[in-house]
Amino acid sequence: MIGNAVHCAPAQTPASRSAPARPPVPPRLTPYGLRCEHRRTPLGVGEPRPLLSWRLASARAGDDPVAYELKVGDWSSGRVEDPAAIGAVYGGPPLLPRTRYGWRVTVWARDGAEGSAESWFETGQDVWQASWIAHDPAAVAHMDPPTEGDQALSHHGLLPCPQLRTSFESTAGVTRARLLISAKGLYEARVNGHRVGDAELAPGWTDYRRRIQYQVHDVTPFLLDGENVLAATVADGWWSGFTGFDPRRPGYHYGRFPELIAELHLTFDDGSTRVVATGEGWRTGHGRIRYGDLLKGECHDARAETHGWDMPGFDDSSWRPAVVTGDDHSLLVASRDEPVRALGELLPISTVLVGPGVHLVDFGQNIAGRVRLAVRDQEPGRRVTVRHGETLDGEDRLHTANLRTADATDVLITAGGAEEVFEPRFTYHGFRYAEVSGLDRLDDIRAVVLHSDTPWTGTFDCSDPEVNRLHDNIGWGQRGNFVSVPTDCPQRDERLGWLADAQVFLPTACFNADVSGFFSKWMRDVVDAQSPEGGFSNVAPLLSGVADEGAPGWADAGVLVPWHLYRVYGDDRFLDVDAMVRWVDFVARHNPDLIWRHRTGPHFADWLAPGPATPREVLATAFFHRSAALTVEAARVRGRYDEAERLGKLAARIRAVFAEAFVGDGGLVEGDTQTGYLLALAFDLLTPEQSRGAAARLAALVEESGPLTGFLGVNLLCPVLSAHGRDDLAHALLRRTDPPSWLYQVRHGATTVWERWDGVGAASMNSFNHYAFGSIGEWLYSGVAGIDQAPGSVAFREVVIRPLPGDLSRASARYESARGLISVSWHNDAEGFRLETRIPPGATATVHLPGGDTRRVTSGDHIFELVRGEKA
Repeated sequence: MIGNAVHCAPAQTPASRSAPARPPVPPRLTPYGLRCEHRRTPLGVGEPRPLLSWRLASARAGDDPVAYELKVGDWSSGRVEDPAAIGAVYGGPPLLPRTRYGWRVTVWARDGAEGSAESWFETGQDVWQASWIAHDPAAVAHMDPPTEGDQALSHHGLLPCPQLRTSFESTAGVTRARLLISAKGLYEARVNGHRVGDAELAPGWTDYRRRIQYQVHDVTPFLLDGENVLAATVADGWWSGFTGFDPRRPGYHYGRFPELIAELHLTFDDGSTRVVATGEGWRTGHGRIRYGDLLKGECHDARAETHGWDMPGFDDSSWRPAVVTGDDHSLLVASRDEPVRALGELLPISTVLVGPGVHLVDFGQNIAGRVRLAVRDQEPGRRVTVRHGETLDGEDRLHTANLRTADATDVLITAGGAEEVFEPRFTYHGFRYAEVSGLDRLDDIRAVVLHSDTPWTGTFDCSDPEVNRLHDNIGWGQRGNFVSVPTDCPQRDERLGWLADAQVFLPTACFNADVSGFFSKWMRDVVDAQSPEGGFSNVAPLLSGVADEGAPGWADAGVLVPWHLYRVYGDDRFLDVDAMVRWVDFVARHNPDLIWRHRTGPHFADWLAPGPATPREVLATAFFHRSAALTVEAARVRGRYDEAERLGKLAARIRAVFAEAFVGDGGLVEGDTQTGYLLALAFDLLTPEQSRGAAARLAALVEESGPLTGFLGVNLLCPVLSAHGRDDLAHALLRRTDPPSWLYQVRHGATTVWERWDGVGAASMNSFNHYAFGSIGEWLYSGVAGIDQAPGSVAFREVVIRPLPGDLSRASARYESARGLISVSWHNDAEGFRLETRIPPGATATVHLPGGDTRRVTSGDHIFELVRGEKA
């Protein structure tokens, strides 16, 4: 047994075993990681009073801040005494449009030492001059029909991707050029042959009836003296392509064909300015992309390449005039998030010839992305087809039955020549395997990984390689499903922003990556989708005819997600109290007795729970109370005290009704299911005595059957067991290998988390990249490694270090919190237990050691050792 003796040493004391490598830190208190509106040096900030934030680092223990000063241009906040500050809202004069602002933050330590850092941001614009333009849809009917045998040139009513261009003269040197651009659909812009930016699938998915994001690009280096060309290719995307599992025609949800809007703002060396905008005078034609659809795939006919169309000197006299479709700018808003980017490449781990001209390629990892293929020495007109799938069937052929109506097929018609490179630009697929047909040999093929650019903030490692693989799988699932919105799966015809999946996985996502900007944007989608009566939808962005409002645990994400974001990042603007209150009042109106039994929309229950069903009224009423209670907290944070008092009384009544209706002697919850007990315990619906009984019954059920929770209970399973003294059982679940279990998936070759515990089910509802069950990732950080936040703490001001070793011999985790780096590394062996931890400046921590010892520590590096057999 580990004794009670505790040895605490400063970080510079030589360690008995090597500590994990740590990056250098500044000797004194210094801000770093500066952000404007949760983004690094953003172009086109639309917020009139942006949040400017920073993290803190220091090599000196206890080197905590007491004050800060923020300078933006000529404005200064003055010295502000606030030891908790890691950000402040700009409070100066109105910001000018399309202007770069440098900013500087200075922080002071207790002894007067100071540290500073600088960054910049650029503002967007509210007043537009440009018009929306499009290729003439009527012209499509007069296009030449596909040649015989080239069926791939036409697909399901999809249209070729238009190319739009304009040329203009520049007689003075350009000192600054900014391109503001968006599309109804997707765009890829070019200036004088140079691709603009590195965003993929821009401008991203919103409910285009409510908001359309635009991006700003610095294109100064691309401008020439003389003729210049601004050009763009547009595609259907979510706007007018196939979207979601609705089988109706493309264009049903938002629009019929893609449209472009752009303004190129030029500043010349003589001080003059000019705007080149979409409108009359633009020309449009078609090129190699015969269609591009997110679900169906993309087809390139390289024979139709219009060489030089995006360069000066191109003759566009045979092209048609672009059609001006409107001048409404009211829905244009600046982007709040980093875009989707190509953020990695994978080479094949195997390539097998499975038939004449048919190659099966295994990239070894399930991803969201596309294939890039080099084709050499082929005759003109050869058709090369790339099909995608997550798994193989029983005969080692590509399994595509679970794609439903998503074809996930890309096609190249070769032009002939020494080398042609084929890489789709307006689609993406969920896949590990690619089947390439039409080639006798594969020269060069790789998978390109696409996902929203959320900077990775967390690492985890432990002594069990299978648990490490699980953690990797969770991370890959997050990457593959954070594509503009938090989707449920990237492979089939769904790919919707389901609210339940997002809310149960969010705590894990926040440890893995900085998702503040990503969810700042998506929560606008959630509020956009809220009905006038107050009902949150089940998916966001909202689609016509897809998923009604109001499912318990789904729609409640409109409250649960912003509250968690506030606690993690410290930005109280996440808390849209008006929207939260409308939701709680909406449920209350429909259920005056406060038992949520009346339908406000569909009810998905505890989705895909393998065990007995949790009674729907139990589940729904528990979430009703949770949303009411958190809305009370949010209202207090935002100073809405009258609202908080009113809803506080409502939450208390819901709690009392829940206990009376559903809780029996000894804390037994109606239905006697794991999820029922988890919700009651986690959502504070029980008295202390009832909690003891409920926790004991939960433990008994878990010991009998393993995890029998679905999407709405799985994220609570290990944390609740740990909170009620059953770390042993939580570890047993983590290490379990029989189905249902996480490691069952790992042992059966999973490289992402599956939709179903055992991966068995109807192909129509059987994704192998679905992150909801990956919500165990939070407990890997907070439980196994031991990085957590105290109740009531915001932005990790009060850190809790509580490692739960179980039968693991070591674990470590690093987390770049909103306040700064938190790290922990522990070893547990025959000699004893050793813990090393780093706490960022401005935070304090309570360290819980095995055996029950606790220590309060300041910021800095700390080492603790428990030696077996020693007495206190």
